[in-house]
Amino acid sequence: MFFELIARNSKRSRKENGLFFTTLLVSVIAFYIILSLSRQDVMFFLQEMESDAVNRLLTMIPVFYVMTLVVLFFLIYFASKFQLERRRHEFGMYLMMGMTRNRLFALLLAEDMRSSVIALLIGLPSGVLLSELISLVTARLVGLGIIGHRFSLSVQAILLTAAGFFLIKLAAFLILSAKISRQEIGSLLAERPEETKRQHPAFVYGLALLAGLLCLGTAYYLAIRGISWSQIRMMGITVLLGFAGTLLFFYGLRYIFNLIIKTGKRDRRLHIFNVRQLQENVVRQSGTMAVSSLLILGALCCFGAGVAIAAHYGQSGEHVLDYTFIPEYTDEPNQEQAAVDVFDTLREYGLDTEFSDLFEMKIGDIRTADDFENSYSMDDVLDQAAGFPASDDRDILLNNLGFADFPSLISLSGYNELLRTAGLPEVELGKNEGAVYMDSSFLNDNRAEIMNTILAEQPEVKIAGDPLRLTGKVQTTPVVTDYSITLSFALILPDDAFQYYTQDQYDVYVNGVLDSSASEQSGLMQAISGMNERLNETGLAYESDLQNMGRQLFYIVAASYITIYLAIIFLIVANTVIGVQFLMNQQKTNRRYKILVRLGAMYETLCRSAKKQINWYFGLPVFAAAVSSLFAVRALFSGILSPMTQGTEGEMLVVSAAMILVLCVIECIYMTAVKRSSRKYLLTLMAPEREE
Repeated sequence: MFFELIARNSKRSRKENGLFFTTLLVSVIAFYIILSLSRQDVMFFLQEMESDAVNRLLTMIPVFYVMTLVVLFFLIYFASKFQLERRRHEFGMYLMMGMTRNRLFALLLAEDMRSSVIALLIGLPSGVLLSELISLVTARLVGLGIIGHRFSLSVQAILLTAAGFFLIKLAAFLILSAKISRQEIGSLLAERPEETKRQHPAFVYGLALLAGLLCLGTAYYLAIRGISWSQIRMMGITVLLGFAGTLLFFYGLRYIFNLIIKTGKRDRRLHIFNVRQLQENVVRQSGTMAVSSLLILGALCCFGAGVAIAAHYGQSGEHVLDYTFIPEYTDEPNQEQAAVDVFDTLREYGLDTEFSDLFEMKIGDIRTADDFENSYSMDDVLDQAAGFPASDDRDILLNNLGFADFPSLISLSGYNELLRTAGLPEVELGKNEGAVYMDSSFLNDNRAEIMNTILAEQPEVKIAGDPLRLTGKVQTTPVVTDYSITLSFALILPDDAFQYYTQDQYDVYVNGVLDSSASEQSGLMQAISGMNERLNETGLAYESDLQNMGRQLFYIVAASYITIYLAIIFLIVANTVIGVQFLMNQQKTNRRYKILVRLGAMYETLCRSAKKQINWYFGLPVFAAAVSSLFAVRALFSGILSPMTQGTEGEMLVVSAAMILVLCVIECIYMTAVKRSSRKYLLTLMAPEREE
């Protein structure tokens, strides 16, 4: 009988508190996924190239784990308190019927443990399957290939998830059940009086609302202008202003509700009742709503900014070359013979057929001028750039061009071969004409637009005292694979001019592109990794694009996994707190609903009233967080993006806005769940009671 009672009560609790139980399931799944991160294919692959960065990332996982445990403890404590408060009369009846307090404690403990075990039995397998799905999708998207995937089950992640989950559940239960079991029977059976809170004059709330808006506006300005990122003290002031502004804003909302009551129509059903209910709840729980709004803001920022950054790094970087072979240096004026040796070695080991393209890239310096360090001048270009409207991009471009007095030279034939490989239009140059090359790490969209506008005028420059006209558009396709060489500014010249100005003293790099059939079978990263093993046997010096891919992949993992994990935790905590808080307030004011029933209010009328209250109760913190997130994400981009990516802020903001919209849809799902629970509770109040 005792065990049947445990099973029945546990099942009823999960059914009546589906929102809270779903939150626990999501928490278990999130716990496992983040703790098993080190066992995923992507992390195994990254360990070989970005081991230091990966190790630093993995050392942060325990910090997130402990932080999440602390946050979820307060959530579980708060939600469990609501569940136990709803069952006060039930516990009082158990004691009235002869159940001892120790047995009541054992009953509650068994119910809680049973629900926890069920949550783990459902959540852990779901976490394992979802983790494998994420690993497969990530491996496919980044080019690792599904062939290289291997199933991984992290026993350590399972144990830590179960241990942490049981720990916080048990701690919250012991605190709450001890309070319940020590109460007297009469206290458990008696109706609890409604809480009251001292009210202040309306102008106090109006001043609080105005002060909150001023604090938030100041915080937005400091963050977006980048002032907050200048020093730690300013960042602390910005965070403090944002936190204080949010608290004051919600505290001052009572002023808005007063205006609604005074100016609102009074012929709408329960309109004034709904507004006064909200007014009372917001005033009584303004701190809780403010903190929930900040948590939702954190979720929106993490999800929006994290996904946008991950998406940007996933498509950033123009991938053309897979390999650059660096010929062994000789005493010859140029390295033509050394380049021939590279081709011969590849042919000797039968590796030349593995490449769809193998071509030379010639890069040299100006050798015809006596003063090598001042062999190039472009006063016309600098003057035109200075004529553009003042901006950070213009100033950075001017600074970079000011140091370009000794540019490298690139042979036109090799660069056109590179463009053909990339499927881009070739550069056409006439006599005494040249094109500008700038590495993409020194450019963004705004700077490139300035340079292209200048080049459209075909400005004249001086190279070793000879006139040269710049034409075309600025070229950014990497001349070699990453890490080999990065040119902030270079000139692309016809072959005869290149030979003349370099005086036949230049370096020759051999660029290679793997045959597409190899990458289609196992994925590009796996193909390059396998080719590296074969090339190591040849003794050739080379650079592969694997390091560049690994670095971008690390940014994707760090930005997406961690930020999405935090977004999920913040979101479920905030929404569960808001939902449980509303249901608690509804229960505390149940006498008001009973009076409405006696006055003739229909069930549908009460449900519509509760629906409107829920829309406002959820909508206020969500709307405040959504508005703040648009500024907060923009502020994050201004502080954390590298100079290379700052020109793409507009595109990333669009992605962030889309992600914020997705989370707002999730908010609607939470609201629907709370409305369903509210309707069930209101149904229990419909039977009119007679008071003698």
